[in-house]
Parts: sequence; structure tokens; C-alpha cells
Amino acid sequence: MKTWTVHTKAGHGPILQCEGFSFGALLFGPLWLLGHRAWIAAVLLGCAQGASVLLAGPFGGAVIAGLAWAGGVFGGDLVRWSLDRRGYVLSDVVAASSYDLAFGRILTARPGLIDGLPA
Repeated sequence: MKTWTVHTKAGHGPILQCEGFSFGALLFGPLWLLGHRAWIAAVLLGCAQGASVLLAGPFGGAVIAGLAWAGGVFGGDLVRWSLDRRGYVLSDVVAASSYDLAFGRILTARPGLIDGLPA
């Protein structure tokens, strides 16, 4: 069972973000963050990875691996931070085994959120 945080903003549909480790963020780092519209976090992680290649010398691989692991651990938190900066509010937490089930549960519990969904 996964835990999903629900973020809402007036006039927009809810956004669900999964809690826990993200293998997508581990493998793709800044690209994964860009895909989740976390622009600032993506640029910062990309710069940190680039700087580690240039400055870490023989330990560059270990530093990049550490940054990738940190991206997997904290990727969801960075997306939530980005949502907060864009005006979304953490409004609920849902437990479900999949994204679709979590989305269905939140819309069943709070039918007023349907108004923000695109037609």
C-alpha cells in the first residue's frame, strides 16, 4: 500500500504525489524532476551533478551515485516543495495501491475537486 499526498489549488485539478523512494528520480534525476515541473530542483540537482564531475576528481563517480541516491530518496519531497512554490496546498493524504485508485478515492471523498478537472 502506498501513501499519496493530495495537493490542490483553486481552479485546478488535484495533483497526487507518491510518498517514498522514487526509482525514476534515482535513474533520471533532473529529467524526472523536469517531468514533474520541479524546475528549480532540476536545475540545482543538474548543477550539483555537473560540478561533481568537474571538481570531485577520482571520487566523482561516488559523488554522482550519492546525488542520484539522494534524488531517489528526496525526489518526491522536491516535487512537493515545487508544488508549494506554485501555490498548491497540501490538502489530504490517501492510501492506495495505485495512482488511479488513489485519485478515485480522493474524488469520492471530496467530490468538489471534480470542478477543477479539465473537461
